[in-house]
Amino acid sequence: MTSSKHLVFTGSYAAAGQPGVSAFVFDSGAGTLTPCGDFDGILAPSFLAIHPTQPWLYAVSETSRGTDGTAGHVHALTFERSGERVIFTPRNVQPSGGDWPCHLRLDPSTNWLIVSNYGSGSAAVLPIQPDGLLGKACMHIQHHGHGADPERQEKAHVHSAIFTPDGEYAILADLGIDALVLYRFDQGRLEKISENLTRPGAGPRHMLFHPNGRVLYVTNELNGTLCVYDYANGRLDERDRLATLPGGFPQNLVADLHLSPAGDRLYVSNRGHNSLAVFAVTPEGQLTRLSVTDCGGNWPRNFAVAPDGHFILVANQYSGEIVSLSIRPETGEIGEEMARYPVPKAACVLFGPEI
Repeated sequence: MTSSKHLVFTGSYAAAGQPGVSAFVFDSGAGTLTPCGDFDGILAPSFLAIHPTQPWLYAVSETSRGTDGTAGHVHALTFERSGERVIFTPRNVQPSGGDWPCHLRLDPSTNWLIVSNYGSGSAAVLPIQPDGLLGKACMHIQHHGHGADPERQEKAHVHSAIFTPDGEYAILADLGIDALVLYRFDQGRLEKISENLTRPGAGPRHMLFHPNGRVLYVTNELNGTLCVYDYANGRLDERDRLATLPGGFPQNLVADLHLSPAGDRLYVSNRGHNSLAVFAVTPEGQLTRLSVTDCGGNWPRNFAVAPDGHFILVANQYSGEIVSLSIRPETGEIGEEMARYPVPKAACVLFGPEI
């Protein structure tokens, strides 16, 4: 196995004045993490997005007017290596246009950023300027309605966004109204095309396209399922629906999902059951559940697959740590624990550039 090193970034529900964004060096030979920097200038930076070619990092501040006295924001940071350390520099900040922003998505051109505001059931589009700064929101979308669950679906709750591979459409997953809402996307403008309803009480959370660009996977937080949709020309059709766990475990909230680099395995995190489900993926995007393995901690809100596909880093929110788990090369299933590092209220983990 050829060893390489990558930067890894984490976000958390840190309080004001506490380190909320952290940097690590990940050693792909050993599966270990070495801390190398942090930033304490953001309240509750629970979700991060990284520019694919520039040292630009974007972070939500997941706050609300009701609980924190201020609505949400999106922060732009730069990062650079200085010896063995990573230095973060704040660039600017813009309002997210709502409460509890929980997700960020760059469009394929990397000129635009969609922020999903869970608390207010809204989303906004922010332009990314040539120097990486965030412009003021140029588009705001407000969802309305409710779902079958009176506690979790009392109103709209936009949880994430994804762009279609051709960049022509954006899809918003709304947990509160059980809908995948599809919009035409053109230079930062969103035009609603369709509202694709899920099963009542499903609670769609995160989305991911198969490498062929014709299949969309969606985790449903509230009913413990993973849905498979055929996608073509701005149309979604549900093909399959799979449970992320064997039967008999009712108290579970499905969270994140990621593909292996080869695209032949799909991983899904289960909060409550505290596990990772592994699915085999065919070239056509069909899924078969292979196994369910302990995630190494409590409440796996988010995780990331290493670029070489040999490890998974899990952000376990309630146990406050990032856990490195190996992936068995012969099966793509979860192997042994390699390392863990404390990150209080860990909420997000992502891989940065190779170093």
